[in-house]
Amino acid sequence: MPSPTGRTLRPEADCPVETALAAVSGRWTTLVLRELLHADHSFGTLRERLPEISPKVLTERLDELRGRGLVERERLPGFPVRTRYALTDTGRALRPLLIELYRTGEVLRAGSPGTAATP
Repeated sequence: MPSPTGRTLRPEADCPVETALAAVSGRWTTLVLRELLHADHSFGTLRERLPEISPKVLTERLDELRGRGLVERERLPGFPVRTRYALTDTGRALRPLLIELYRTGEVLRAGSPGTAATP
């Protein structure tokens, strides 16, 4: 619980910062979110757009994101059965966070010793 000044004395699971970081945690998670921020995709399309991710890991990430309420899965009619993944409104709310994480990462990389700054 935050103190009167809005600061916590230790990490709390319900801290908004911890909640936001947990939403994007996990290897490949930010890249899956990035792809879904651009458009809804089938599992196969996500595999094409992220060719280095294994089907097992992609399935795990999509399941985790669905469990967090960030992604929804829709089974499309027809044969063979097709599945489309889309961000929920909550998932789309991560866009500014991901953009800012990217920008911050660029600044941190540019400021690292031995790393040339990119204009």
